[in-house]
Amino acid sequence: MSLAWKKSAIAMVAAGVLVGSMAACSTEREAEPESTGGAAAAEDTVVGIAMPTKSLERWNRDGAHLEGLLQDAGYETSLQYADNKVDQQITQLENMINQGADVLVIAPIDDTALAPTLQQAADADITVIAYDRLLLGTPNVDYYATFDNYGVGTMQGEFIVEALDLENAAGPFNLEPFAGSPDDNNAKFFFAGAWDVLSPYVESGKLVVPSGKQPATNDDWQSIGIQGWSSDTAQSEMENRLNSFYAGGAKVDVVLSPNDSLALGIAQALEGNGYAPGDGYPVLTGQDADQANVLNMIAGKQSMSVWKDTRALGDQVATMIEQIVAGEDVEVNDEETYDNGEKTVPTYLLQPQVITPDTVEVLVDSEFYSADDLGL
Repeated sequence: MSLAWKKSAIAMVAAGVLVGSMAACSTEREAEPESTGGAAAAEDTVVGIAMPTKSLERWNRDGAHLEGLLQDAGYETSLQYADNKVDQQITQLENMINQGADVLVIAPIDDTALAPTLQQAADADITVIAYDRLLLGTPNVDYYATFDNYGVGTMQGEFIVEALDLENAAGPFNLEPFAGSPDDNNAKFFFAGAWDVLSPYVESGKLVVPSGKQPATNDDWQSIGIQGWSSDTAQSEMENRLNSFYAGGAKVDVVLSPNDSLALGIAQALEGNGYAPGDGYPVLTGQDADQANVLNMIAGKQSMSVWKDTRALGDQVATMIEQIVAGEDVEVNDEETYDNGEKTVPTYLLQPQVITPDTVEVLVDSEFYSADDLGL
């Protein structure tokens, strides 16, 4: 499979997944090494791929897909997973730099911890692409490729509004909000997108939070963040809330979960407290369309998931690498939004999609899963 074919495929995929109002533009690589003469061959190019962990299904998919694309195109690759350990990821990146990487693709564990390592990469004239998570506090990141993360949260919030008919229903409804890992910059966008939709209903009293764990503002999202996106931690937190604030027959009506890993733990806590699929089961959101969660949706244990087709993200990153290596302008479609504290990083945004129990066939039709994977 060639990158030329993939580039063509991306053009078709982008029509459906790009933010409709954004017009694509291009930006030149900021620090083109003189030694390359502006172009190089794939077989002479080493690409290091740093992924956070193998413990979440999506990162396995992301890493394997991107590596496969690049290897098929003739690039030498080094794919490393860091077991959610920052020091391990730093060591892996330093090894890639010392081994002569030309491009680094990094999905950071802690988006603020890599600045010294990225300075080493800049000193070695290595181009850096932040993958799905923005690298913060450093000028030494050239490009960012991700989904519309604020849009992910907006979709979750809007789903809740529709599912509970908040515009018309009398309420009040009991809400328990969760946020993602405090060291993941994306988590603030997920929460802000959802909370901007839901907070007016909290302020009006139509949504109430019996646990009191609603942030005062979007900026306080870390107060309810679940470190490392841990399912077990989310389960424990939900169990504590149910045991402490839902005695005497009170029921939770809706749980805002920013991703599927948290939703798995929350669903376990609900089941352990006697909640069963059917009437009266809480609305439960998610993100990533992980297989276990899609099965939960089919079984009535989760209401929706925001699907980010990470194959399209990998395809776009592979295209960006092809453009970098060829000395071409690199296509981006957002040069205003993603300020990392040191610079506004040229970004390529893709648009996610809501999946519900009634639309899981989309995942099969797109070959993201097989029908057997989902018991269909």
